[in-house]
Amino acid sequence: MAIRAQFRHTNLIARNMDRLVAFYKEVFGFEEAGPERTRSGDWLDRHTGLEGVELRVIHLRLPDAGEHATELEIIAYNKSVPGKRPELNRFGFAHICFGVEDVKAAYAAVLAAGGGTLGEIITKSTPSGGTATAVYVRDPEGNIIELSDKH
Repeated sequence: MAIRAQFRHTNLIARNMDRLVAFYKEVFGFEEAGPERTRSGDWLDRHTGLEGVELRVIHLRLPDAGEHATELEIIAYNKSVPGKRPELNRFGFAHICFGVEDVKAAYAAVLAAGGGTLGEIITKSTPSGGTATAVYVRDPEGNIIELSDKH
């Protein structure tokens, strides 16, 4: 039998937390779900399996999403490990998808706020006879975002 679960948040580890938070606020209208917090101590070392960990964390929520909405958690560690840039076909986490009313306008907003391109804007036919428009982009730190007008 499956356990009962709720999807609480998606986490991004930031190189420049202030810039990344500003990007998601400016482009998508995220709001702070609470104040930024600083965490450290033995409990955090045990929780993460890392030694001497200190971090800053903030949770962001979309404006009309409600109190129990899935949040975007952005963390900056005092000791970060460089990794490979996210790619769509790499095993593991690949992208966050945001439903938007106007994909082209959202695409332009991402680029204007320091994000980058990944693919082309495409419009395809759907089985129901309509169309769906989508594009992949990157935030300022290279994380992949899908912008889509359909789920």
